[in-house]
Amino acid sequence: MTLFLTYVLLGFSIALPVGTITIEMTKQGLKNGFMHGWIVGLGGMTIDLFLILGLYLGLASILSMPIIQVIMWLVGALFLCYVGYDSIKNADHDISLGGEKTSKSLFSSYKNGLLVAISPGNLVFWVSVFGTVLSDSFDRTNTGSFLLVGLGILIGILLHDIGLMTIVSTTRKAMNRTAIKWVTISAGFVLIGFGGYFFYQFLRSLHIF
Repeated sequence: MTLFLTYVLLGFSIALPVGTITIEMTKQGLKNGFMHGWIVGLGGMTIDLFLILGLYLGLASILSMPIIQVIMWLVGALFLCYVGYDSIKNADHDISLGGEKTSKSLFSSYKNGLLVAISPGNLVFWVSVFGTVLSDSFDRTNTGSFLLVGLGILIGILLHDIGLMTIVSTTRKAMNRTAIKWVTISAGFVLIGFGGYFFYQFLRSLHIF
């Protein structure tokens, strides 16, 4: 039980830094409410689950290959820049204030979470952050304990997502359509910024810097 709670705390902690999923969750939560933001997080957690299973099957050794990482950084940079541009372009679309019925489907929000989480740069990030933790756990313990550690991390991420969306949905009630639009535009620029960082990592991997 102590091991499980330790990794719940770890999952919560590694979800705290602002990343691409957090930005997308906040954007959708402000525009369409708690459920849409949370569903984005569930889309991201679906990829996390597959990553944990992949690490169990030896995916980490493949993703850590230099040539694979070079490709993933570049594709990740292009993908996030596109997502950021789309966020800015459609900042005033699909906004529903408190009490209004949203026109955006929950499946669409879930798909957004999947797409952002499957960004190659995001995969590199997750493997580097908790891939080692899970691999070490697998080396030291049996399969059951490894899966327990993975479950603890996922629950920690889930608790973070619920807490974040509670704050966002509460804040949303005090915001008008214009304010939500400008937050969405800001989120788009942040995503483009992440794309720029991934492109920098791509250039570094080519030993240009």
